[in-house]
Amino acid sequence: MHRSGTSAITQVLALAGASLPENVMPEDEHNAKGYFEPWRIAIFNDQRLRAAGSAWDDPFVFPYRPMDIREEKRWITRATDLFDEEFAGARHPLMKDPRVSVLGPLWRTVLNDLGLTARAVIPVRHPLEVAGSLTKRNGFPVEKSVLVWVAYMLGAEACSRDMPRAFVPYEGLLADWRAQAARIEAAHGAPLPALTPQAARAIDGFLTRDLRHNAVAGDLAKVPHVGPLAAQVYDWFDAAARDQPRPHAELAGAAEAIDDLQKAMGVFVSPVTSALDAARSDLLEARQIADFEQARVASLESTIATQQATIHAQTDDLHSLEQTLDELLTDLLGDS
Repeated sequence: MHRSGTSAITQVLALAGASLPENVMPEDEHNAKGYFEPWRIAIFNDQRLRAAGSAWDDPFVFPYRPMDIREEKRWITRATDLFDEEFAGARHPLMKDPRVSVLGPLWRTVLNDLGLTARAVIPVRHPLEVAGSLTKRNGFPVEKSVLVWVAYMLGAEACSRDMPRAFVPYEGLLADWRAQAARIEAAHGAPLPALTPQAARAIDGFLTRDLRHNAVAGDLAKVPHVGPLAAQVYDWFDAAARDQPRPHAELAGAAEAIDDLQKAMGVFVSPVTSALDAARSDLLEARQIADFEQARVASLESTIATQQATIHAQTDDLHSLEQTLDELLTDLLGDS
């Protein structure tokens, strides 16, 4: 789920030897240490969600919405090609994008087609902390953020149920990452590729307490409309992150509740959310083009300034040479 500590866990795994994609989303004011997210894959995932009439922040983005068979094959082909381009045969590719949680069937097909064994690391952060972060970054009301959290967590659990996976508490990662790394290795049945002493020192320097920006405030169960549902789901994941797993059947009721809400309100929510996401995407693209053109103009201005400085310097040199020549001619004429 977005704002759940995915960036922190991803960098730990990257420093321990997993391979990040070729094109990684840069840091910004909301995540100063970086997202470590494959921005081309994230853009693709947003496009796929919108194609099905949804969006990354749609509370009803789960369960997965397949396209018709031919269209679904086209999306799978695009995803496969993109994965190949981004990871270029990496032995331990590390793909971090929360949207994969709700596009699990598509990406599982891609990985199977590529002959890759999937392993999952699922961060577990209190939904009210996630909601606080989303309120700061996106201005979402707490009810929406909590319901989106539920959808993503249900999606992550469903699509990873038959693979090696580790549930990692965000607070536990910040408090003792070595213990969490050991839990990941045990759950995956394999050591992290390159958890060397040098890597450990780098992780120590990266995982600082300032990564925790939003503490829990309030009673989750009292969040209007969705609190009891979210509390039930959080209790399941919190237990899993403490190695006290509960039956999968306990999440079935939450999935049914999401389905009931979707049937009652989805027609009013999902299309608007998808349209807003498309508008945001268009605005972002326009801003990126404007930034590119501005940078291009700045580069041209810098080039012109450099050329003007060169011309001035050459003019000064020419004047100096002319003065020297005049002096030589004067001396020669004077001698004659």
